[in-house]
Amino acid sequence: MTVNFEYHKIASSDRLEDFTKKKLAKLFDHNPFIIKATVYFKSENTESRDSGMICGIQLSVPGPLIFTESSKSTFEDAIQQSIKELKRQLERRKDKMKTH
Repeated sequence: MTVNFEYHKIASSDRLEDFTKKKLAKLFDHNPFIIKATVYFKSENTESRDSGMICGIQLSVPGPLIFTESSKSTFEDAIQQSIKELKRQLERRKDKMKTH
């Protein structure tokens, strides 16, 4: 499991990296065709209290890359939302792979 982290306008955090790796490990276990993941953390100034912490995750898989990004009030919530969306995209990709 290869996971790369990139931080934009925020300091790096071992706690966030550990939390993300733990969540991504489940995806890697259920989808052995995932090659690597790149995780982006950004902070954005917004007036809304429901957003501002952005987590983007890009998965390298056979075929086109899979990418999702979410903005929530905390990075943990953004990570969980991004993982949930990745699960949906991976299920669709598996279905397409089964038909070929």
